[in-house]
Amino acid sequence: MRRSVTLAVAAALAAACSSVYVASTASAAVACAPAWSASVAYVKDNVVSRGGNNYTAKWWTQGEDPVAKSGQWDVWINNGACGGAGTPSPTTTQSQSPTTPSTGPTTPSTGPTTPSTGPTTPSTGPTTPSTGPTTPLPVGGLPRHALIGYLHASFANGSGYLRMADVPAEWDIINLAFGEPTSATSGDIRFTLCPATECPGVETEAEFIAAIRAKRAAGRKVLLSIGGANGQVQLTTTAARDRFVSSVSAIIDRYGLDGVDIDFEGHSLSLNTGDTDFKNPTTPVIVNLISAIRSLKARYGAGFVLTMAPETFFVQLGYQYYGSGPWGGQDPRAGAYLPVIHALRNDLTVLHVQDYNSGSIMGLDNQYHSMGGADFHVAMTDMLLAGFPVAGNTANVFPALREDQVAFGAPSSVSAGNGYVAPTGVQQAVTCLVKGTGCGGYTPRSGANPDFRGLMTWSINWDRFYGWEFRNSHEPFLNALN
Repeated sequence: MRRSVTLAVAAALAAACSSVYVASTASAAVACAPAWSASVAYVKDNVVSRGGNNYTAKWWTQGEDPVAKSGQWDVWINNGACGGAGTPSPTTTQSQSPTTPSTGPTTPSTGPTTPSTGPTTPSTGPTTPSTGPTTPLPVGGLPRHALIGYLHASFANGSGYLRMADVPAEWDIINLAFGEPTSATSGDIRFTLCPATECPGVETEAEFIAAIRAKRAAGRKVLLSIGGANGQVQLTTTAARDRFVSSVSAIIDRYGLDGVDIDFEGHSLSLNTGDTDFKNPTTPVIVNLISAIRSLKARYGAGFVLTMAPETFFVQLGYQYYGSGPWGGQDPRAGAYLPVIHALRNDLTVLHVQDYNSGSIMGLDNQYHSMGGADFHVAMTDMLLAGFPVAGNTANVFPALREDQVAFGAPSSVSAGNGYVAPTGVQQAVTCLVKGTGCGGYTPRSGANPDFRGLMTWSINWDRFYGWEFRNSHEPFLNALN
C-alpha cells in the first residue's frame, strides 16, 4: 500500500526452517520451574526460576534476566520463593528442510515499478509493553463475506484524516496504516498517531484506544498493518526477528489490537540464490519472518488475527518465476511471499493480494491478464483458490488456500491506486468466483467458491473522500451473498 494519492500486506509448524520455542507454563506447585535461560524465547505465562524464585512472563521475551526485569513495568512477575533446583527445559520444534531445486524458466522478470511518493521517515512512538499480563485475544469469527479496509492512522495525505470513532460500522477489519521500522534491518517497529500539525482534528491517544475498544466490542477486528511502500522490513538476523516480536507485541498490547497485517513491499522480501523450494526456505529474511509470526501467534493464541497484503509480483508471478531461479538471473523477489504464506497457512486469517499497481501477470490459462477489469481479479484470485505449480514445476505445487482465507484487494477510487475497477466490475468478479456464473473471458479452475472471504480496499480514507462508493456498493452486495 502507498500513502500518496496513487496507492499506498491455531499454530502450524508447516515446512520452513525456523524454530518456535515453547517453555513450561504456569503451575500452582511451589517447586522451582525450569531455570531461566538467556538463549530461550519465552511467551506469555511461561514460568521460569532464577535465584531461588519463580517468575512468570507477561509477554514475549528473550535475554531479559528475571531478577533484573521484574519491576512494575518489566516483563517478568516475581512469584516468590521456590524450592528445589530448576533445570532448563525448552522444547525446540523444527521442520525438516530438504532443498530439492525446482526447475523453471530463467528469463529475468521485472519487479514492481510504482514508486512511493509519501513520507519516508519512519514514525516514532512508544514501544514499551503494557503493564501486567496480556489476556489472550478472544476467538471470534468474521462474517462469511467481509469488508476490509486500511485506515491512514499515522500520516495524512490528500484524502484527509479520519478518526477511529468515525469509521463506519460496515468495515469488518480495520488495518491501521502503518507500523514502520526505525531502519530497514532493525526489526524495531514503531507506530504513533498522526501529529496534529499534519492531521488537524486527530484524537488523543486515549480517545483512539477507547474507539478501538468500542470497535472490538462490536465484533470488528482492528489490526496493525506493518510495512507499506515506505516501511521496508528486512529481518536479516535473529536479533532483528526478536526485536520485531517484542516491538510489535508492545504495540498490540498498548492499543488493544486483534493482530497484524503483513504488508511487506519493495525489497522487504527476496530469496537468496539457491533458495528454490518454497516449502523449505533458507533465506534469513523469510525464515525469520515466519518464526516471528509464529511467536506472536503463540503469545496471543487462537484469537490472533493474521492477514497479508502482498503485491501480485510476490505471489502470482511465482507461477512463472521463483526467486533468481535455479541458475540465477531472475529478480530474486519474484514469488518471495509464497514460502511465508505456505508456512503460515494454518495461522492465516485472510490473504488479500493487491490487485492494483501491477504489471500483466500470467493466469492458469497461460494467458497474460492486465489490471483494470473483472478478469484480472478473477484470474489472480483463482490461482490462490486452485493452487499452481511454482516456476512451472508440476512436481512443486503451491497448494490451494481455503476459500475463507482468500479475498482480493481493489482501490476504492481512481485516486487510491492504478487499476481502479467500477463497482459493477468488482461485483462481476466476486459473483464469478463465488457462484461460477457471470464470468467474462476467464473461467475459474477452482469452480464455485461460496465461502470466498470478501473484499479489501486501499483505503477507508479515500472511500470517504469519494462519498463512500466502495462501502455503499459492496457491503450490501457481500451481505446478500450469504
